[in-house]
Amino acid sequence: MDWRPTLNDRRGPVYEGIVEALAADIASGRLHRGQRLPTHRALAQALGIDLTTVTRAYGEAHRRGLTEARVGQGTFVAESRLHAPRAAAAGIEFDLSMNLPPEPVEADLEGRIMRGLQGLQRDYGLSDFMSYQPAGGSEQDRAVAATWLKRRVATAHADTLLVLPGTQTALMCLLLTLTKPGDVVLADRLTYPGFKAAAVAAKVRLVGVDSDRGGMSPAALEEACKRHAAKAVYLIPTIHNPTTTTLSASRREQLAAVIRRRGLLLFEDDAYGSLDPRLAPITTLVPECGYLAASLSKCIAPGLRVSFLLSPDRTTATALANTARAVAQMPVPLTVALALRWLADGSADAIIAAIAAEAAARQKLAARALAGLDYKAHPKGHHLWLTLPSLWNRMEFAAYVQRQGLAVVTSDSFSVDGVPEHAIRIALGAARSQADLSAALDLLAVALKAPASASRIV
Repeated sequence: MDWRPTLNDRRGPVYEGIVEALAADIASGRLHRGQRLPTHRALAQALGIDLTTVTRAYGEAHRRGLTEARVGQGTFVAESRLHAPRAAAAGIEFDLSMNLPPEPVEADLEGRIMRGLQGLQRDYGLSDFMSYQPAGGSEQDRAVAATWLKRRVATAHADTLLVLPGTQTALMCLLLTLTKPGDVVLADRLTYPGFKAAAVAAKVRLVGVDSDRGGMSPAALEEACKRHAAKAVYLIPTIHNPTTTTLSASRREQLAAVIRRRGLLLFEDDAYGSLDPRLAPITTLVPECGYLAASLSKCIAPGLRVSFLLSPDRTTATALANTARAVAQMPVPLTVALALRWLADGSADAIIAAIAAEAAARQKLAARALAGLDYKAHPKGHHLWLTLPSLWNRMEFAAYVQRQGLAVVTSDSFSVDGVPEHAIRIALGAARSQADLSAALDLLAVALKAPASASRIV
């Protein structure tokens, strides 16, 4: 109730200054989600301004998703910047099937988008971003991306880095450029469905490799190389999708040794690495044959469609850029400019920190709701991997909870060899708010304890 915005250093209409001050104070932590704000009249009196100005400011803040009004209680800082449920199938109230990053109000994503676009318009003019650009990004774009990536990958260099429209494009380019139809590519027995789809399109043979509690087994990788004369291996070392496993430093070294000894190419998917940057990518251990795809989709927002692909040398980078031109023409110049502006000015780090904190809070909610159940999770991950009770059939369970208004994904979507585990993936970040997530998890917990016969009740 004591909040008072600082307006002295803000230009433009007063109501906009109030909104910008509100956004800044949320991002800095001075205001926290759920905090009650002064009434319109109280704030107008405190600032010595007209009541209608405050009313307009609060209206704009609500439109931007910064605040929420509670009947009979007042105006509060919103929990999430999401205005409406994401598109979902009819009858689905809680869609926990898509592995999305949450959008906490502290990330101030919408405000940063608006300010970033204003900055781009002021500095360059937006029309400059409406024309064709190099397939792998401009030299300046690649330099900014390399500087940011170098914090985790010392060998990152603009000459060997491409800026691409999402990791799916990067994976497709790797397969089309570096493999030929019929080649064997190894992967975890459960792996990212997007890579499975890319392998089908590129007509390569995807072979699953056994894992243990620490992730892909080095011995199993060695054996798979002997049996299949593999060309490459695809790995997600940090917060694996779907199993949530993060490979230890020693396991990364062991796998790197096999990769080098067997002459494999490494296709490393670093979609979640920025959420847990403690361990260096495996590519740093085998830079001569490693290809690292580092995405902003899971640590900032998938709609940016910005990913970085690091290659061992300039020649291969050029070949990949040519393939990228054929596959997708170019990355979207405007979103690339916005994303790289955030990388350069520190906004990206602030957004990632807020998303990681929100992910950690959601994992704690899941731990309470699913206590006693068999599941795997990462403290900052967007999803968890839950083993179903033996009394349930996977497909029947998914259909049952869907009739209750909840969507999840079964292990069948991730299986490489057609022998999926008896498990489901639950995407915690997909829920609009922690309140929605709690309701969805409660529904899930009840369903898990229901008898399988309930699935047959119409």
